[in-house]
Amino acid sequence: MASLKEVRSRIQSVSSTQQITKAMKMVAAAKLRRAQDNIVRMRPYAQRLNAILANLTRAIDDDTVSEYGTVREVRRVLVIAITSDRGLAGAFNSNVFKGVAALVAQRYANLPAANISVMAIGKKANDYFARRGPLVGNYTHVFAQLSFDTVRVAAEQAMAGFRNGEYDEVMMVFNESRNVATQVVRTEQLLPLVPAEAPAAAVATSNVDYIFEPSKEDIVQTLIPQSLKIQLYKAVLESNASEHGARMTAMDKATENAGELLKSLKLTYNRTRQAAITTEILEIVGGAEALAAG
Repeated sequence: MASLKEVRSRIQSVSSTQQITKAMKMVAAAKLRRAQDNIVRMRPYAQRLNAILANLTRAIDDDTVSEYGTVREVRRVLVIAITSDRGLAGAFNSNVFKGVAALVAQRYANLPAANISVMAIGKKANDYFARRGPLVGNYTHVFAQLSFDTVRVAAEQAMAGFRNGEYDEVMMVFNESRNVATQVVRTEQLLPLVPAEAPAAAVATSNVDYIFEPSKEDIVQTLIPQSLKIQLYKAVLESNASEHGARMTAMDKATENAGELLKSLKLTYNRTRQAAITTEILEIVGGAEALAAG
């Protein structure tokens, strides 16, 4: 049985850990609110932009959108893995790693590993995939100052690689925030842009008669790059909100577990203390009887 000093030390250690997890939960809750506000504002804009773009691309020749819409034989792929900069968020980051592995195994099983490139957004993804091969770009700083401009650079690099033929497909793997306690790994195709995969909302409004100024083609050529950047930015915002939700849930569970462990340690402490007192009493009684007998 552990000594009283050892049990007291463990109680103090667990108590300190519990205070830290409580504080981290409160910080995550505050950040989660801001992150949710950002993604809630972004979703309608991104969805409406995609709907308009889908309507426009149906009304023009395929040659106009071929720069980002050409479907080629898939020989080289870029996977954009979006994680967090820090851990202590449960399975948040490892789920993305598993999602990338599942994507490669299911969709690109016939491609050699050298033909699958990874762009890591977030320090955890950078650390994980850097051990497995060279990365495309360095975007460990994105979440330090999260904004459209910081994400735009990553999007432009992926778009340039697709235009130049370095990649035949560009896929995104990230966590989507459903609610505070639920994050779902999503795999979405960023490139090539295929009008046939437009959202249902776009199909429902495909007969809208637009007035184009200066021209239909010029507008589409402006909207397509903007839409692609918005889609990546939306994925990063989804991941950011999911991260804080996952960390809040993980820290809440850690705080509960610390509480349960404290109860067990205090019970052990009381039993050990009682056993020590009982032993001392028995020793005193035994000594008194020995003296009386002598």
